[in-house]
Amino acid sequence: MALGNQDMMAAVAVTRFGLGAKPGELAAAKADPQGFLKSQIRKSGADMPAGPAVSTAQRMAEFRDFRKERREVRLEKANDARPAPAGAAQDPNMAQAAQAGEAHKAAFDPVKQVGNVLRKDISSDFEARAALGAATDAAFRERWALFWANHFTVSATKAITGTVIGPFEDEAVRPHVFGRFGDLLDAVETHPAMLTYLDQIQSIGPDSPAAEFARNRGARGAGLFGGQVQPVAQRTLGLNENLAREIMELHTVGVNGGYTQADVTEFARAMTGLSIGNERDGAYGVATFREQAHEPGVRTVMNVRYDGGGRRQTAQILADLAAKPQTARFVCGKIARHFVADDPPPALTARLTDAWMRSGGDLAVVAETLVSAPEAWDPTPRKFKTPYEFLVSSFRAADAQPVGFQQLGGVLTSLGQKPFSAPSPKGWPEDAQSWAAPDAIVKRMQFAQNFSQNAARDRDPNQLAADALGARLTPDTAKAISRAESRPEGFALLLMSPEFQRR
Repeated sequence: MALGNQDMMAAVAVTRFGLGAKPGELAAAKADPQGFLKSQIRKSGADMPAGPAVSTAQRMAEFRDFRKERREVRLEKANDARPAPAGAAQDPNMAQAAQAGEAHKAAFDPVKQVGNVLRKDISSDFEARAALGAATDAAFRERWALFWANHFTVSATKAITGTVIGPFEDEAVRPHVFGRFGDLLDAVETHPAMLTYLDQIQSIGPDSPAAEFARNRGARGAGLFGGQVQPVAQRTLGLNENLAREIMELHTVGVNGGYTQADVTEFARAMTGLSIGNERDGAYGVATFREQAHEPGVRTVMNVRYDGGGRRQTAQILADLAAKPQTARFVCGKIARHFVADDPPPALTARLTDAWMRSGGDLAVVAETLVSAPEAWDPTPRKFKTPYEFLVSSFRAADAQPVGFQQLGGVLTSLGQKPFSAPSPKGWPEDAQSWAAPDAIVKRMQFAQNFSQNAARDRDPNQLAADALGARLTPDTAKAISRAESRPEGFALLLMSPEFQRR
């Protein structure tokens, strides 16, 4: 692509690197499309969604209270369900009063009340993130943050994790997305959300003091390290390798990065002791290190020996994984696939990898290299939008904001991308094949028709199309929009056009 074609470069800058154009955004990018993007890179990190700042510890305390209430209500119901003594008379007035009492308890069920609070927390977090995406003037910065949030997926498929996904992104991801990859890696892997999602808080060194104490005393050993208190006979104390495996397979060197199962096991041993605080600590829900649960001894991971032990052992291994060339190649390949094509040009991945290695994993340098790479500016749109990208870009094209979670949650769930609920630690897929099935396209069309009824009732769809796509708007699509029987129909045609569905 000729870099002198400013109109097309502006369209690519806003629709590929960003989240879709808002009215006036193409004009802002036209004078210097690359500079427009580079100006959004900042060492302080990504923007924070609006709303009151809530910590992970606060959310985990709410979840703890929810579980307590649920246990108490279940116990109460079990007691109420006990049969009356044999021969006891049944007083009709007492029976009626009992029924009224049950109805009152159902209406004011504390479990339901607390559960509703937790669901409201998750919904408000997701709504705030989507609202930021719909309104931001720095959409490249937001897309960059979303890429890393998906790379380091935590999912609401586990209830306790769902309550802290918003705080996890705010505390561990967004502040570090333009810093050193090693700092980002350490922040996310030791965050309570990741520790709970990948079961790290259940991982106990088999030869640790906690395990030895449990074996010798037959005590309730799980309580020693902040997990659910259970008799030892009901719980096996030992390693959980989930986090170690996913760090290596998904977050750093990749499945072909040269590690072995023995490396995973050794890494898992090194990470024992990473946990979250409990009520006895006075720091419930805060990341902590429990020395008594740590597996003592020297560890060897990918042919590197790590002496000593404790929290420092994990930090050293994470730092070494972050610095490996396999990590640079693997993660830069994902960046190229996310931004440019499902099958990206090898030259682009090589450029990003080289920038990563030269800068020591400086993500700001990697982002600048991506923006400067000629391969990234090919005008052919090769990426099919995920449902979330489609919805956010629709709001941006209409210069509108989502009003309430109900405008997002149901639609995204029907399109296969339930909010904060990636199906596995791999995160959401980003290839066209995963999202372009005929049934999914029909559901996108239904959303476009419903959304357009309000979004474009008094708006000129021809102008909205020009503002949303710029030089990417083809004559065929422009003609179809101009011939629409109504303004909402014209805007719906824009949203379902090939140019809008791809970026």
